[in-house]
Amino acid sequence: MCDLKVETFDEGLVATPTGVWTARTGDRGQDMVEGVDLSKISGKTFAIDLAEISRLDTVGALLIDRLKDAAETAGATAETHGAKPQHARLMDALKDRTREPPPTKKQEAGPIALLADVGEGVVDIGADLKKGLGFFGAVVMTTGRLAARPWRFRFTSTVANLERVGLRAVPIIALISFLVGAIVAQQSIFQLKNFGASLFVVDLLGILVLRELGVLLTAIMVAGRSGSAFTAEIGSMKMREEIDALRTMGLDPIEVLAMPRLVALLIAMPLLSFIASMSALVGGGLVAWIYGDITPVTFLQRLKDALSLQTFFVGIIKAPFMAIIIGLIAVTEGMKVEGSAESLGARTTSSVVKAIFVVIVLDGMFAMLFAALGI
Repeated sequence: MCDLKVETFDEGLVATPTGVWTARTGDRGQDMVEGVDLSKISGKTFAIDLAEISRLDTVGALLIDRLKDAAETAGATAETHGAKPQHARLMDALKDRTREPPPTKKQEAGPIALLADVGEGVVDIGADLKKGLGFFGAVVMTTGRLAARPWRFRFTSTVANLERVGLRAVPIIALISFLVGAIVAQQSIFQLKNFGASLFVVDLLGILVLRELGVLLTAIMVAGRSGSAFTAEIGSMKMREEIDALRTMGLDPIEVLAMPRLVALLIAMPLLSFIASMSALVGGGLVAWIYGDITPVTFLQRLKDALSLQTFFVGIIKAPFMAIIIGLIAVTEGMKVEGSAESLGARTTSSVVKAIFVVIVLDGMFAMLFAALGI
């Protein structure tokens, strides 16, 4: 049975709930809470002594929390004392989940608000960079453990992810690369005709596709297609507390979830980049034949003279680095998902945007590096 004693002092009121405050006694407890007179409590202290509660569950904790909120609404300073450790933990957990966050103040437009937004963005970038580096360190440690114990590596999961990331992406990547190569060739021929140098479209197309366009197009499409899928999958598992369940079972989420996806990306990206480059060259060669009267034999011969093996490797060497960037960002954003569908959508969008941005920045850094090396 539950009871609620209320005593009046000069400083205010002391409420002492006693007995069992659970779902079975919830109706009686609610009547007693609503019956407390708080009309003269404004400006005083309302203390709740929890020492005499023998049993407490979520319903009882909610009733006590409502009593505290009612006292604060009436203008009193409400506080609780004497709770047993298990009861205090329940009250804290309930308070964190039931209290709504205070409404954020809408900032006025102006220079100060703009600087505040810029500063907040810089802080967020620093936090993301810190988390990304920490996750990369965890991946390196997991890689070392798997190298020492390779039988722990999940080959089946890796092959399944490789099929999704690589094999199923071939049609769309080949098609888009073919069209982009055709468009680049058509526009180049249109401009070069004015100088009587249509044949140089082969040099332009070959160098551009093999060094930059093939791998960059592939990375952007993989980030939008596979990176978003990785974020959504891991985010959904985070929402359903499946990742916590893995930890409870003694399994490492990075080893189970991240490593198969990262390895699949590492294998698929160079292969997809090669397919994208070949498709772009085929599209460009077809347009050069139609618009520039450059026969396939002439196109291939000129391509052979203009390119070297070094040109191919300059482009393909970027693919593994871009794969790592896309995988790390996708998994990290998935781990940041909270308990709402809105959070899942926001993190998925953030994953794609960040991955594409970092991939383009990385491509620019490689271009500056190769220019400095004279390659």
